[in-house]
Amino acid sequence: MKFTSILAGAAALAFFSLPALAADYVGGAIKSADIGGKSVLTDANGMTLYTFDKDSAGVTNCYDKCATNWPPLFAAADAKPEGDFTLVDRTDGSKMWAYKGWPLYLWVKDTKPGDTTGDMVGEVWHTAIE
Repeated sequence: MKFTSILAGAAALAFFSLPALAADYVGGAIKSADIGGKSVLTDANGMTLYTFDKDSAGVTNCYDKCATNWPPLFAAADAKPEGDFTLVDRTDGSKMWAYKGWPLYLWVKDTKPGDTTGDMVGEVWHTAIE
């Protein structure tokens, strides 16, 4: 009986430690999740998305080493804007997703859904909050 209680408690803890997904956007390529009491934008796998202060609305300035560390959230060639989610053209001809005009990125040091280790890196990267 005690083992069952411990197992149930562990399962509940694991369940509540994961971000709670709230909504899907642009065909599921972008989601929102409750992480730390905030509605955070994530990719389809639940990984946190970020914005970059050195970008401007509709323009990405993250290339080369920056894009290696902060992979852009690429959009499919046939992707269409939806509501607050728009597309940004990159210099290589690819497209990436943006929220309210601000390009969206992942962070290579986040290892699992719910991680937000990229927030405030260099004081120019921020968790994308819905």
